[in-house]
Amino acid sequence: MPSIPQPLDPNDDGSAAPAVAAALAAYEAGTAGPAEVLNALGGARLLVPVVALLTESEVGEHGLRQEKESEMALPKLVGQDGREAVLAFTGTSALTRWRPDARPIQATTLQVCHAAVQERAAAVVVDVAGPVQFVIEGEVLAALAAVESGTVNELDGVTVAKVEEVAPPRKRRWFSRRR
Repeated sequence: MPSIPQPLDPNDDGSAAPAVAAALAAYEAGTAGPAEVLNALGGARLLVPVVALLTESEVGEHGLRQEKESEMALPKLVGQDGREAVLAFTGTSALTRWRPDARPIQATTLQVCHAAVQERAAAVVVDVAGPVQFVIEGEVLAALAAVESGTVNELDGVTVAKVEEVAPPRKRRWFSRRR
């Protein structure tokens, strides 16, 4: 039986990361492209929903059907073309806008993309009910999943660069004044 992972940040208040919210707002306004959103999502915490599914019920003493057993499940979105997508949310307000009874599990964007590929989903849909919907699919989804799983070398036609912080260069004086 799968276990629920420990939270990434036990003190998380459920708010969307300010950088992610700003990038999504700029994307919606047309002043930023998908690359800016992906950069903001890169290190962000997302919330993956789990919902209770009734697996067995019984008739209670008052003649009403009641829950006997239920399981937690990861819901998927199914498009008109039959492709499936994993849902993720930037914060609890976006999650409850979609489905108030869903419970959040914290995950990084890379973890969500990796899970989507493992589930054979075609996409990850971020904030499906708004305020701004964003879709990660295709080669981008595969690349992000590969980064998480450590299988980047198995992707054809994808270049992944490791960016390291380096000390700023010393200022050079090209001209000196002689007196």
